[in-house]
Amino acid sequence: MRRYVLLTLILIIMIHAQSCGSKGLREPSVRPMAVAGQFYPADADSLRLMIEECFKDTKNVVDKDRYVQSVIVPHAGYVFSAHTAAWSFAQLPCDGHWDHIFLIGPSHHVAFDGASANEAFEYYESPLGLVKVDTALAADLNREHQCLRYVAQAHTQEHCLEVQLPLLQMWLKTASPIVPIIIGTLDVDRLRQIADALKPWYNDRNLFVISSDFSHYPQYDDAERVDKRTAEAVASGDLGKILATAKENFNSGIPHLATSACGLCGILVNAMLAADDTTSECRHLYYCNSGDSRYGSKDEVVGYNAFVTLRKKKSSFQLSDDDRRLLLRIARGSIEKAVMGDHAWATDTSRLSPTLRERCGAFVTLSEDGRLRGCIGHFGSDIPLYKAVEEMAVAAATEDPRFMPVGKGELDQIHIEISVLTPLKRIHDIKEFQYGRQGIYMRKGYHSGTFLPQVAQEVNWTKEEFLGHCAQDKAGIGWDGWRDAELYTYEAIIFEEDKK
Repeated sequence: MRRYVLLTLILIIMIHAQSCGSKGLREPSVRPMAVAGQFYPADADSLRLMIEECFKDTKNVVDKDRYVQSVIVPHAGYVFSAHTAAWSFAQLPCDGHWDHIFLIGPSHHVAFDGASANEAFEYYESPLGLVKVDTALAADLNREHQCLRYVAQAHTQEHCLEVQLPLLQMWLKTASPIVPIIIGTLDVDRLRQIADALKPWYNDRNLFVISSDFSHYPQYDDAERVDKRTAEAVASGDLGKILATAKENFNSGIPHLATSACGLCGILVNAMLAADDTTSECRHLYYCNSGDSRYGSKDEVVGYNAFVTLRKKKSSFQLSDDDRRLLLRIARGSIEKAVMGDHAWATDTSRLSPTLRERCGAFVTLSEDGRLRGCIGHFGSDIPLYKAVEEMAVAAATEDPRFMPVGKGELDQIHIEISVLTPLKRIHDIKEFQYGRQGIYMRKGYHSGTFLPQVAQEVNWTKEEFLGHCAQDKAGIGWDGWRDAELYTYEAIIFEEDKK
Protein backbone atom coordinates (compact mmCIF):
# COMPACT_ATOMS: atom_id res chain seq x y z
CA MET A 1 0.00 0.00 0.00
CA ARG A 2 2.74 2.44 0.95
CA ARG A 3 4.54 1.59 -2.29
CA TYR A 4 1.36 2.29 -4.28
CA VAL A 5 0.93 5.68 -2.58
CA LEU A 6 4.59 6.55 -3.21
CA LEU A 7 4.32 5.67 -6.92
CA THR A 8 1.14 7.73 -7.18
CA LEU A 9 2.84 10.75 -5.61
CA ILE A 10 5.80 10.43 -7.98
CA LEU A 11 3.42 10.25 -10.95
CA ILE A 12 1.55 13.37 -9.79
CA ILE A 13 4.83 15.28 -9.36
CA MET A 14 5.98 14.28 -12.85
CA ILE A 15 2.69 15.34 -14.43
CA HIS A 16 2.81 18.65 -12.55
CA ALA A 17 6.41 19.27 -13.64
CA GLN A 18 5.56 18.58 -17.27
CA SER A 19 2.54 20.86 -17.01
CA CYS A 20 4.61 23.69 -15.52
CA GLY A 21 7.30 23.18 -18.13
CA SER A 22 4.85 23.38 -20.99
CA LYS A 23 3.34 26.55 -19.56
CA GLY A 24 6.78 28.11 -19.32
CA LEU A 25 7.49 27.54 -23.02
CA ARG A 26 5.71 30.47 -24.65
CA GLU A 27 4.69 30.01 -28.25
CA PRO A 28 5.89 32.88 -30.48
CA SER A 29 3.16 35.28 -31.59
CA VAL A 30 2.41 34.85 -35.30
CA ARG A 31 0.32 37.12 -37.50
CA PRO A 32 -1.75 34.64 -39.54
CA MET A 33 -2.21 34.96 -43.29
CA ALA A 34 -5.29 37.01 -44.13
CA VAL A 35 -5.49 36.68 -47.93
CA ALA A 36 -3.75 33.39 -48.78
CA GLY A 37 -5.92 31.49 -51.22
CA GLN A 38 -7.44 34.76 -52.42
CA PHE A 39 -4.61 37.10 -53.50
CA TYR A 40 -2.05 34.33 -53.93
CA PRO A 41 -2.00 30.51 -53.69
CA ALA A 42 -2.06 29.07 -50.20
CA ASP A 43 -0.21 25.96 -51.39
CA ALA A 44 3.56 26.48 -51.18
CA ASP A 45 4.44 24.54 -54.35
CA SER A 46 1.82 26.31 -56.46
CA LEU A 47 2.97 29.65 -55.04
CA ARG A 48 6.61 28.97 -55.93
CA LEU A 49 5.72 28.05 -59.50
CA MET A 50 3.63 31.21 -59.91
CA ILE A 51 6.37 33.48 -58.52
CA GLU A 52 9.07 31.85 -60.68
CA GLU A 53 6.92 32.66 -63.70
CA CYS A 54 6.54 36.27 -62.55
CA PHE A 55 10.31 36.83 -62.49
CA LYS A 56 11.03 35.18 -65.85
CA ASP A 57 11.39 38.19 -68.15
CA THR A 58 12.49 40.77 -65.57
CA LYS A 59 15.97 42.27 -65.70
CA ASN A 60 18.21 44.22 -63.38
CA VAL A 61 18.91 47.83 -64.40
CA VAL A 62 20.88 49.02 -61.35
CA ASP A 63 24.19 50.74 -62.17
CA LYS A 64 27.28 49.39 -60.41
CA ASP A 65 27.86 52.62 -58.51
CA ARG A 66 24.33 52.66 -57.08
CA TYR A 67 22.33 50.67 -54.56
CA VAL A 68 18.60 50.14 -54.09
CA GLN A 69 17.19 52.21 -51.25
CA SER A 70 13.50 51.54 -51.86
CA VAL A 71 11.02 49.97 -54.23
CA ILE A 72 7.41 50.89 -55.01
CA VAL A 73 5.34 47.78 -55.75
CA PRO A 74 1.64 46.95 -56.26
CA HIS A 75 -0.37 44.80 -53.87
CA ALA A 76 -3.26 43.32 -55.86
CA GLY A 77 -3.95 39.64 -56.52
CA TYR A 78 -0.92 37.91 -58.02
CA VAL A 79 -2.68 37.11 -61.31
CA PHE A 80 -3.03 40.86 -61.86
CA SER A 81 0.05 42.54 -60.34
CA ALA A 82 2.75 40.11 -59.17
CA HIS A 83 4.69 40.33 -62.43
CA THR A 84 4.85 44.13 -62.05
CA ALA A 85 6.02 43.78 -58.45
CA ALA A 86 8.64 41.27 -59.57
CA TRP A 87 10.22 43.95 -61.76
CA SER A 88 10.96 46.04 -58.65
CA PHE A 89 12.18 43.12 -56.54
CA ALA A 90 14.43 41.96 -59.40
CA GLN A 91 16.54 45.08 -58.82
CA LEU A 92 17.62 43.73 -55.43
CA PRO A 93 20.78 41.60 -55.13
CA CYS A 94 19.63 38.02 -54.53
CA ASP A 95 22.29 37.63 -51.84
CA GLY A 96 21.45 40.97 -50.22
CA HIS A 97 20.95 41.24 -46.48
CA TRP A 98 19.63 44.28 -44.66
CA ASP A 99 19.40 45.21 -41.00
CA HIS A 100 15.67 45.66 -41.61
CA ILE A 101 13.15 45.66 -44.43
CA PHE A 102 10.61 48.38 -43.76
CA LEU A 103 7.25 47.47 -45.31
CA ILE A 104 5.06 50.56 -45.70
CA GLY A 105 1.53 50.63 -47.06
CA PRO A 106 -1.91 52.23 -46.73
CA SER A 107 -4.71 51.14 -44.43
CA HIS A 108 -7.60 49.65 -46.41
CA HIS A 109 -9.82 48.90 -43.40
CA VAL A 110 -9.51 51.68 -40.84
CA ALA A 111 -8.64 55.36 -40.97
CA PHE A 112 -6.49 56.86 -38.21
CA ASP A 113 -4.21 59.82 -37.70
CA GLY A 114 -0.62 58.76 -38.29
CA ALA A 115 1.03 55.38 -38.75
CA SER A 116 1.13 52.07 -36.91
CA ALA A 117 4.19 49.81 -36.63
CA ASN A 118 3.16 46.23 -35.90
CA GLU A 119 4.77 45.42 -32.56
CA ALA A 120 2.30 42.68 -31.57
CA PHE A 121 3.59 39.80 -33.71
CA GLU A 122 7.05 38.28 -33.68
CA TYR A 123 6.45 36.64 -37.05
CA TYR A 124 4.29 37.00 -40.15
CA GLU A 125 2.98 33.73 -41.55
CA SER A 126 3.51 32.86 -45.22
CA PRO A 127 3.03 29.62 -47.17
CA LEU A 128 6.83 29.72 -47.66
CA GLY A 129 7.61 29.95 -43.93
CA LEU A 130 7.59 32.47 -41.10
CA VAL A 131 9.05 35.97 -41.53
CA LYS A 132 10.73 37.56 -38.49
CA VAL A 133 9.49 40.93 -37.23
CA ASP A 134 11.73 43.33 -35.30
CA THR A 135 9.12 43.96 -32.63
CA ALA A 136 11.58 45.89 -30.45
CA LEU A 137 12.19 48.48 -33.15
CA ALA A 138 8.47 48.65 -33.98
CA ALA A 139 7.69 49.28 -30.31
CA ASP A 140 10.41 51.94 -30.12
CA LEU A 141 8.94 53.77 -33.11
CA ASN A 142 5.43 53.67 -31.63
CA ARG A 143 6.63 54.82 -28.24
CA GLU A 144 9.06 57.55 -29.26
CA HIS A 145 7.07 59.35 -31.96
CA GLN A 146 3.65 60.95 -31.60
CA CYS A 147 2.87 60.22 -35.25
CA LEU A 148 3.13 56.45 -34.62
CA ARG A 149 1.09 54.19 -32.37
CA TYR A 150 0.00 50.58 -32.50
CA VAL A 151 -3.46 50.19 -34.04
CA ALA A 152 -4.37 46.50 -34.06
CA GLN A 153 -7.24 46.83 -36.54
CA ALA A 154 -4.87 48.31 -39.11
CA HIS A 155 -2.89 45.06 -39.36
CA THR A 156 -5.30 42.17 -38.78
CA GLN A 157 -6.86 41.88 -42.24
CA GLU A 158 -4.55 44.19 -44.19
CA HIS A 159 -3.22 42.65 -47.42
CA CYS A 160 -0.90 45.37 -48.79
CA LEU A 161 2.16 44.21 -46.85
CA GLU A 162 1.33 40.51 -46.61
CA VAL A 163 1.38 39.98 -50.38
CA GLN A 164 4.98 41.26 -50.62
CA LEU A 165 6.39 38.57 -48.34
CA PRO A 166 6.33 35.49 -50.63
CA LEU A 167 7.94 37.53 -53.43
CA LEU A 168 10.75 38.62 -51.10
CA GLN A 169 11.14 35.09 -49.74
CA MET A 170 11.53 33.65 -53.23
CA TRP A 171 13.93 36.30 -54.53
CA LEU A 172 16.27 36.73 -51.56
CA LYS A 173 18.56 33.94 -50.41
CA THR A 174 18.69 35.10 -46.78
CA ALA A 175 15.97 36.59 -44.61
CA SER A 176 16.10 40.05 -43.05
CA PRO A 177 13.76 41.10 -40.21
CA ILE A 178 10.80 43.21 -41.28
CA VAL A 179 9.20 46.31 -39.75
CA PRO A 180 5.56 46.40 -40.94
CA ILE A 181 4.08 49.93 -40.97
CA ILE A 182 0.55 50.86 -42.00
CA ILE A 183 -0.29 54.53 -42.64
CA GLY A 184 -3.82 55.77 -41.96
CA THR A 185 -3.67 59.37 -43.17
CA LEU A 186 -2.91 61.57 -46.16
CA ASP A 187 -2.23 64.69 -44.11
CA VAL A 188 1.04 66.03 -45.51
CA ASP A 189 2.28 67.47 -42.21
CA ARG A 190 1.68 64.15 -40.47
CA LEU A 191 3.40 62.27 -43.30
CA ARG A 192 6.40 64.56 -42.90
CA GLN A 193 6.54 63.63 -39.20
CA ILE A 194 6.46 59.95 -40.16
CA ALA A 195 9.30 60.53 -42.63
CA ASP A 196 11.33 62.31 -39.94
CA ALA A 197 10.77 59.36 -37.57
CA LEU A 198 12.05 56.89 -40.19
CA LYS A 199 14.93 59.04 -41.46
CA PRO A 200 17.66 57.43 -39.30
CA TRP A 201 17.01 54.09 -41.05
CA TYR A 202 16.83 55.42 -44.61
CA ASN A 203 20.31 54.27 -45.59
CA ASP A 204 22.14 51.45 -47.33
CA ARG A 205 21.77 49.15 -44.32
CA ASN A 206 17.97 49.06 -44.66
CA LEU A 207 15.51 48.47 -47.49
CA PHE A 208 12.16 50.25 -47.84
CA VAL A 209 9.27 48.53 -49.65
CA ILE A 210 6.45 50.96 -50.49
CA SER A 211 3.17 49.24 -51.33
CA SER A 212 0.72 50.96 -53.68
CA ASP A 213 -1.62 50.26 -56.56
CA PHE A 214 -2.37 53.17 -58.89
CA SER A 215 -5.56 54.24 -60.70
CA HIS A 216 -8.74 52.65 -59.39
CA TYR A 217 -11.74 51.81 -61.60
CA PRO A 218 -11.55 53.99 -64.75
CA GLN A 219 -11.84 52.50 -68.25
CA TYR A 220 -8.70 50.85 -69.67
CA ASP A 221 -7.62 53.77 -71.90
CA ASP A 222 -8.27 56.36 -69.20
CA ALA A 223 -6.24 54.28 -66.74
CA GLU A 224 -3.24 54.21 -69.06
CA ARG A 225 -3.28 58.01 -69.44
CA VAL A 226 -3.74 58.69 -65.73
CA ASP A 227 -1.16 56.14 -64.62
CA LYS A 228 1.41 57.47 -67.07
CA ARG A 229 0.94 61.01 -65.75
CA THR A 230 1.19 59.81 -62.14
CA ALA A 231 4.25 57.64 -62.89
CA GLU A 232 6.09 60.61 -64.39
CA ALA A 233 5.38 62.66 -61.26
CA VAL A 234 6.52 59.88 -58.92
CA ALA A 235 9.71 59.31 -60.95
CA SER A 236 10.52 63.02 -60.74
CA GLY A 237 10.89 62.69 -56.95
CA ASP A 238 9.33 66.16 -56.67
CA LEU A 239 6.91 66.18 -53.74
CA GLY A 240 5.03 69.21 -55.06
CA LYS A 241 4.62 67.64 -58.49
CA ILE A 242 3.33 64.38 -57.04
CA LEU A 243 0.73 66.22 -54.95
CA ALA A 244 -0.28 68.50 -57.84
CA THR A 245 -0.67 65.54 -60.20
CA ALA A 246 -2.84 63.64 -57.71
CA LYS A 247 -5.05 66.74 -57.36
CA GLU A 248 -5.18 67.22 -61.13
CA ASN A 249 -6.25 63.61 -61.64
CA PHE A 250 -8.92 63.92 -58.94
CA ASN A 251 -10.38 67.03 -60.59
CA SER A 252 -10.08 65.70 -64.14
CA GLY A 253 -13.63 64.38 -64.33
CA ILE A 254 -12.51 60.96 -65.60
CA PRO A 255 -15.45 58.58 -65.05
CA HIS A 256 -15.15 56.17 -62.14
CA LEU A 257 -11.64 57.33 -61.16
CA ALA A 258 -11.61 56.90 -57.38
CA THR A 259 -7.90 57.53 -56.77
CA SER A 260 -4.59 57.94 -58.61
CA ALA A 261 -2.74 55.79 -56.08
CA CYS A 262 -4.21 54.07 -53.03
CA GLY A 263 -0.76 54.06 -51.39
CA LEU A 264 -0.04 57.73 -52.07
CA CYS A 265 0.78 58.15 -48.37
CA GLY A 266 3.78 55.81 -48.62
CA ILE A 267 4.88 57.25 -51.95
CA LEU A 268 4.95 60.74 -50.39
CA VAL A 269 6.89 59.51 -47.35
CA ASN A 270 9.45 57.89 -49.66
CA ALA A 271 9.81 61.15 -51.64
CA MET A 272 10.30 63.08 -48.39
CA LEU A 273 12.97 60.65 -47.20
CA ALA A 274 14.89 60.89 -50.48
CA ALA A 275 14.51 64.65 -50.89
CA ASP A 276 17.79 65.75 -49.24
CA ASP A 277 19.98 63.33 -51.23
CA THR A 278 20.99 64.85 -54.55
CA THR A 279 22.21 61.44 -55.75
CA SER A 280 18.79 59.85 -55.29
CA GLU A 281 16.91 58.75 -58.42
CA CYS A 282 13.43 57.25 -58.62
CA ARG A 283 13.28 55.14 -61.78
CA HIS A 284 10.13 53.77 -63.41
CA LEU A 285 10.43 50.13 -64.44
CA TYR A 286 7.17 48.63 -65.63
CA TYR A 287 3.44 49.24 -66.01
CA CYS A 288 0.28 47.22 -66.62
CA ASN A 289 -3.29 47.27 -65.38
CA SER A 290 -5.84 44.62 -64.51
CA GLY A 291 -7.24 44.80 -68.04
CA ASP A 292 -4.01 43.25 -69.30
CA SER A 293 -4.69 40.07 -67.35
CA ARG A 294 -6.74 37.27 -68.86
CA TYR A 295 -8.73 37.38 -65.63
CA GLY A 296 -9.62 41.07 -65.94
CA SER A 297 -11.89 43.18 -68.13
CA LYS A 298 -11.30 46.54 -69.79
CA ASP A 299 -13.95 48.14 -67.58
CA GLU A 300 -13.17 49.53 -64.10
CA VAL A 301 -9.50 48.55 -64.14
CA VAL A 302 -6.79 49.06 -61.52
CA GLY A 303 -3.31 50.28 -62.52
CA TYR A 304 0.05 48.88 -61.38
CA ASN A 305 3.45 50.58 -61.59
CA ALA A 306 6.89 49.39 -60.49
CA PHE A 307 9.62 51.81 -59.36
CA VAL A 308 13.03 51.64 -57.73
CA THR A 309 14.77 54.41 -55.78
CA LEU A 310 18.52 54.32 -56.35
CA ARG A 311 21.25 56.12 -54.45
CA LYS A 312 24.97 56.44 -55.12
CA LYS A 313 27.27 54.22 -53.13
CA LYS A 314 29.39 56.17 -50.70
CA SER A 315 33.14 55.94 -50.60
CA SER A 316 34.79 55.16 -47.28
CA PHE A 317 34.14 57.78 -44.62
CA GLN A 318 36.99 60.30 -44.41
CA LEU A 319 37.55 63.67 -42.76
CA SER A 320 39.77 66.18 -44.51
CA ASP A 321 42.15 68.42 -42.55
CA ASP A 322 39.74 71.31 -43.15
CA ASP A 323 36.87 69.20 -41.75
CA ARG A 324 38.85 68.46 -38.60
CA ARG A 325 39.87 72.08 -38.05
CA LEU A 326 36.29 73.25 -38.52
CA LEU A 327 34.93 70.68 -36.06
CA LEU A 328 37.45 71.78 -33.45
CA ARG A 329 36.42 75.42 -33.97
CA ILE A 330 32.76 74.42 -33.65
CA ALA A 331 33.50 72.58 -30.41
CA ARG A 332 35.46 75.46 -28.87
CA GLY A 333 32.99 78.08 -30.03
CA SER A 334 30.08 76.10 -28.58
CA ILE A 335 31.83 75.69 -25.22
CA GLU A 336 32.81 79.35 -24.96
CA LYS A 337 29.27 80.53 -25.74
CA ALA A 338 27.76 78.12 -23.20
CA VAL A 339 30.23 78.93 -20.40
CA MET A 340 29.95 82.67 -20.95
CA GLY A 341 26.15 82.44 -20.79
CA ASP A 342 25.84 83.84 -24.29
CA HIS A 343 23.34 82.79 -26.89
CA ALA A 344 23.69 79.30 -28.34
CA TRP A 345 26.49 78.81 -30.82
CA ALA A 346 25.26 79.05 -34.40
CA THR A 347 27.35 77.12 -36.91
CA ASP A 348 27.73 78.67 -40.35
CA THR A 349 26.24 75.77 -42.33
CA SER A 350 27.17 77.32 -45.69
CA ARG A 351 30.80 76.27 -45.06
CA LEU A 352 30.06 72.65 -44.25
CA SER A 353 31.26 69.84 -46.48
CA PRO A 354 28.93 66.91 -47.24
CA THR A 355 30.95 64.80 -44.79
CA LEU A 356 30.14 67.14 -41.90
CA ARG A 357 26.46 66.82 -42.77
CA GLU A 358 26.68 63.03 -42.59
CA ARG A 359 24.63 61.52 -39.78
CA CYS A 360 26.98 59.81 -37.36
CA GLY A 361 28.08 59.90 -33.75
CA ALA A 362 30.87 61.75 -31.96
CA PHE A 363 32.52 62.01 -28.54
CA VAL A 364 34.08 65.21 -27.23
CA THR A 365 36.74 64.86 -24.53
CA LEU A 366 38.03 67.79 -22.47
CA SER A 367 41.26 67.74 -20.48
CA GLU A 368 43.04 70.24 -18.26
CA ASP A 369 46.73 69.90 -17.41
CA GLY A 370 46.64 66.38 -18.80
CA ARG A 371 43.70 65.30 -16.59
CA LEU A 372 40.22 64.41 -17.78
CA ARG A 373 37.82 67.33 -17.36
CA GLY A 374 34.75 66.00 -19.15
CA CYS A 375 33.69 63.53 -21.82
CA ILE A 376 30.25 63.12 -23.36
CA GLY A 377 29.31 61.39 -26.61
CA HIS A 378 26.37 60.82 -28.86
CA PHE A 379 26.13 57.34 -30.29
CA GLY A 380 23.77 57.08 -33.22
CA SER A 381 23.03 58.18 -36.75
CA ASP A 382 20.11 60.52 -36.20
CA ILE A 383 21.78 63.95 -36.33
CA PRO A 384 24.47 65.51 -38.58
CA LEU A 385 28.09 65.21 -37.45
CA TYR A 386 28.61 68.96 -37.00
CA LYS A 387 25.51 69.09 -34.77
CA ALA A 388 26.67 66.13 -32.69
CA VAL A 389 30.03 67.83 -32.04
CA GLU A 390 28.30 71.12 -31.25
CA GLU A 391 25.98 69.51 -28.69
CA MET A 392 28.49 67.07 -27.18
CA ALA A 393 31.08 69.82 -26.64
CA VAL A 394 28.60 71.82 -24.56
CA ALA A 395 27.52 68.67 -22.70
CA ALA A 396 31.12 67.70 -21.90
CA ALA A 397 31.77 71.16 -20.46
CA THR A 398 28.54 71.58 -18.51
CA GLU A 399 26.75 68.25 -18.01
CA ASP A 400 29.30 65.53 -17.23
CA PRO A 401 28.07 64.35 -13.78
CA ARG A 402 31.62 63.47 -12.69
CA PHE A 403 32.79 67.09 -12.77
CA MET A 404 31.70 70.59 -11.92
CA PRO A 405 30.82 72.67 -15.00
CA VAL A 406 33.76 74.35 -16.70
CA GLY A 407 34.22 77.90 -15.40
CA LYS A 408 35.07 81.05 -17.34
CA GLY A 409 38.59 81.09 -15.91
CA GLU A 410 39.32 77.61 -17.23
CA LEU A 411 38.55 78.21 -20.89
CA ASP A 412 42.16 78.94 -21.82
CA GLN A 413 43.38 75.78 -20.07
CA ILE A 414 40.82 73.40 -21.62
CA HIS A 415 42.15 71.07 -24.33
CA ILE A 416 39.68 69.50 -26.79
CA GLU A 417 39.82 66.07 -28.39
CA ILE A 418 37.13 64.78 -30.77
CA SER A 419 36.35 61.17 -31.67
CA VAL A 420 34.17 60.93 -34.77
CA LEU A 421 32.42 57.59 -35.13
CA THR A 422 32.05 56.36 -38.69
CA PRO A 423 28.58 55.13 -39.74
CA LEU A 424 27.55 51.81 -38.19
CA LYS A 425 27.96 48.63 -40.21
CA ARG A 426 25.92 45.54 -39.33
CA ILE A 427 27.90 42.30 -39.02
CA HIS A 428 26.59 38.74 -38.80
CA ASP A 429 29.80 36.96 -37.77
CA ILE A 430 32.44 38.17 -35.31
CA LYS A 431 35.05 37.22 -37.91
CA GLU A 432 33.98 40.50 -39.57
CA PHE A 433 34.91 42.44 -36.42
CA GLN A 434 38.44 43.89 -36.64
CA TYR A 435 39.33 43.89 -32.96
CA GLY A 436 41.67 46.72 -32.02
CA ARG A 437 40.70 48.81 -35.03
CA GLN A 438 36.93 48.89 -34.76
CA GLY A 439 34.53 49.63 -31.96
CA ILE A 440 31.53 47.43 -31.25
CA TYR A 441 27.91 48.39 -30.71
CA MET A 442 25.37 45.77 -29.70
CA ARG A 443 21.62 45.90 -29.30
CA LYS A 444 19.21 43.35 -27.89
CA GLY A 445 15.63 44.36 -27.29
CA TYR A 446 15.65 47.61 -25.32
CA HIS A 447 19.28 47.15 -24.22
CA SER A 448 22.35 48.47 -26.00
CA GLY A 449 26.00 49.20 -25.27
CA THR A 450 29.29 50.05 -26.93
CA PHE A 451 33.05 49.98 -26.51
CA LEU A 452 35.10 52.51 -28.48
CA PRO A 453 37.99 51.08 -30.53
CA GLN A 454 40.60 52.56 -28.18
CA VAL A 455 39.29 50.43 -25.28
CA ALA A 456 41.13 47.47 -26.82
CA GLN A 457 44.42 49.33 -26.33
CA GLU A 458 43.73 49.83 -22.62
CA VAL A 459 42.93 46.20 -21.71
CA ASN A 460 44.44 42.80 -22.27
CA TRP A 461 41.34 40.96 -23.51
CA THR A 462 40.69 38.54 -26.33
CA LYS A 463 38.06 39.46 -28.90
CA GLU A 464 35.44 37.30 -27.16
CA GLU A 465 36.31 38.79 -23.77
CA PHE A 466 35.92 42.25 -25.28
CA LEU A 467 32.45 41.28 -26.51
CA GLY A 468 31.58 39.63 -23.21
CA HIS A 469 32.55 42.69 -21.15
CA CYS A 470 30.59 44.97 -23.51
CA ALA A 471 27.53 42.74 -23.26
CA GLN A 472 27.74 42.43 -19.49
CA ASP A 473 29.10 45.81 -18.38
CA LYS A 474 27.69 48.16 -21.01
CA ALA A 475 24.57 46.60 -22.52
CA GLY A 476 23.44 44.71 -19.41
CA ILE A 477 22.50 41.57 -21.37
CA GLY A 478 24.83 39.08 -19.67
CA TRP A 479 28.27 37.78 -20.61
CA ASP A 480 27.03 35.71 -23.55
CA GLY A 481 24.30 38.15 -24.55
CA TRP A 482 26.28 39.31 -27.59
CA ARG A 483 25.84 35.92 -29.24
CA ASP A 484 22.22 36.60 -30.21
CA ALA A 485 22.33 40.42 -30.19
CA GLU A 486 22.48 42.71 -33.22
CA LEU A 487 26.17 43.59 -33.70
CA TYR A 488 27.52 46.68 -35.45
CA THR A 489 31.08 47.85 -36.03
CA TYR A 490 32.47 51.33 -36.53
CA GLU A 491 35.77 53.15 -36.44
CA ALA A 492 36.78 56.26 -34.52
CA ILE A 493 38.65 59.10 -36.18
CA ILE A 494 40.44 60.85 -33.32
CA PHE A 495 42.00 64.34 -33.52
CA GLU A 496 42.73 67.17 -31.11
CA GLU A 497 43.73 70.78 -30.76
CA ASP A 498 47.42 71.62 -30.98
CA LYS A 499 49.14 71.41 -27.62
CA LYS A 500 49.80 74.79 -26.03
